[in-house]
Amino acid sequence: MKLISSFWNKVFFLMFSMLTAFSAFAQDDKKVNVDISLDKDSHQWYTQPWVWVIGGAVFILLLVALLRGNRTRD
Repeated sequence: MKLISSFWNKVFFLMFSMLTAFSAFAQDDKKVNVDISLDKDSHQWYTQPWVWVIGGAVFILLLVALLRGNRTRD
């Protein structure tokens, strides 16, 4: 009985792997045209240096507050 079960498991995994391979080969093989615009006129908020300075300062203040709050006073 175990031999039959092992055989059907092998057959199942063989069919599953063949189906997976066929679906991978069936994917569309069209060339994709990617157009990346590096327009300097569009200013995003996260490209501004002051945002990174303020974000870093807030992160450091939160880190100090969290680390300092764990101390026990005797």
